[in-house]
Amino acid sequence: MPSADENRELTSTLHLGLRSVVGNSPADLVSELISQATEEERAIIEGVLSGDNNSAMVFIHRGAQKGSRFLVTADGVSIGRSPESSIFLDDVTVSRKHASIEKAGTNFTFKDSGSLNGSYVNNESVTEKVLASGDEIQIGKFHLLFVGSKLGEK
Repeated sequence: MPSADENRELTSTLHLGLRSVVGNSPADLVSELISQATEEERAIIEGVLSGDNNSAMVFIHRGAQKGSRFLVTADGVSIGRSPESSIFLDDVTVSRKHASIEKAGTNFTFKDSGSLNGSYVNNESVTEKVLASGDEIQIGKFHLLFVGSKLGEK
């Protein structure tokens, strides 16, 4: 007869403490990002905000890679701990193939890929969500800010 230790689950879900995003509207988060950006970054952000909605950007604004930015095109991006991911987040709290952002019509949609620790958009656990500019995505320890051409619109 197996002991209790032998029947133990080898994996478990880790729920990280989420910071409250109450009081930070999408416009406030984007304004804060712009105010802290370099002149070059400011030009890029303003270009995306005034663009034709065929591309967007994701900025890491909290976590080990703070300041990193990634272009999201109509082809979409993969997010994960795998070095093959378009957005590579090197931390054990991130699954190898954690999530993706895909273009569907005029919108960009965030999709969790069945990750162990889950994904959050604006502090809400999600498996799929249409993104608006200023939405905050949390994957593991990383907080990413989505910037698209439509501020706070879906």
